[in-house]
Amino acid sequence: MGAVEKLQAVIVGGGQAGLATAYELARRGVGFALLEADERIGDQWRHRWDSLRLFTPARHDALPGSKFPAPLDTFPGKDEMADYLVAYARDARLPVRTGVRALRLERGKGSYMLETTAGTLEANHVVVATGYQRPKVPAFAAGIDSAVRQLHPSQYRNPSQLAGDVLVVGAGTSGVEIAIEAARAGHHTVLAGRGTGSIPPIFYAFKGRVFWFYANRIASVRTPVGRRMKPLVLSHGAPLIRVKMRDAIAAGVERAARVAGVENGVPFCEGGRPVHADTIVWCTGFGRDYSWIQFPVAGADGYPRHSGGVADGEGGLYFVGLPYQTRLASGLIGGVGEDASSVAEVIAGRLRQSDDLHHEDVPQIELAFERT
Repeated sequence: MGAVEKLQAVIVGGGQAGLATAYELARRGVGFALLEADERIGDQWRHRWDSLRLFTPARHDALPGSKFPAPLDTFPGKDEMADYLVAYARDARLPVRTGVRALRLERGKGSYMLETTAGTLEANHVVVATGYQRPKVPAFAAGIDSAVRQLHPSQYRNPSQLAGDVLVVGAGTSGVEIAIEAARAGHHTVLAGRGTGSIPPIFYAFKGRVFWFYANRIASVRTPVGRRMKPLVLSHGAPLIRVKMRDAIAAGVERAARVAGVENGVPFCEGGRPVHADTIVWCTGFGRDYSWIQFPVAGADGYPRHSGGVADGEGGLYFVGLPYQTRLASGLIGGVGEDASSVAEVIAGRLRQSDDLHHEDVPQIELAFERT
């Protein structure tokens, strides 16, 4: 083993959750490094489908200390989001290390040892801002006729990849958007899956401020209704935001029940209805992979056991960017900052208690943003 670099904290993942946490740690004088596996900040957005737009308007898409550079009531595209993240990291002078992937996290003696593609780091505090998500597709998909093209949203870019009749499996926001796009491109399109519900139109009143209040203060683990809502969101998906099921119906999309299995190479829905398709898009989400963490962190539902992002039973492990981490807005761009601030404050508080908090070489991020 080569030389081990020692740090107060390490953030794994350079997406919006990792960058927001980096800002909040730097603001509190914590020394850290942020690791991003891709070669460029924002690549996880650049690689998504061409027409993707954020679910929320620009007024609710900013990370801490900045504003999103777009008209407040517009819905930015994926490339705009990627460019914004690059500018955010640059303007805040955050210590990002791109092209560095975390491989293995172990407990050390009073600290954590993180093996990466660029060497080994030792840190008292580690923030996991990535799930290393892998496409989640049901096992029975392997039994579908080989002539049928199967895609996951992580592979889908635009309708040119679709052939003939299209089956979109999964009726969350991504499934509805892709189904609409397929139907408008002239494909007979079936959208299969249980509906996740939708945000009532009244919530978009007052330029979305009603929805934002609901997503932050009502749909929260701090309220009874929010606590009941959380397991439903984690298991069945969040309610439709911005798009509505009636938009899909108006575009000519046909609805079907949840896909239950495959018979003779053809998928069938609950109730037994077969759906013949030339292309299937599996909008069935992602599975979270924490196998690189060499001690148990996840519960039976696959999500980390935590309280407000602070890992249960650990003295220095944290999570930011989890769906419904503390409220529905946790999974939205503009909502991750509150969770990042809370976790950063715990880290800084623990460092103060150990008299280990220093303010040397900390970027003057507020001043950097003021100049932009």
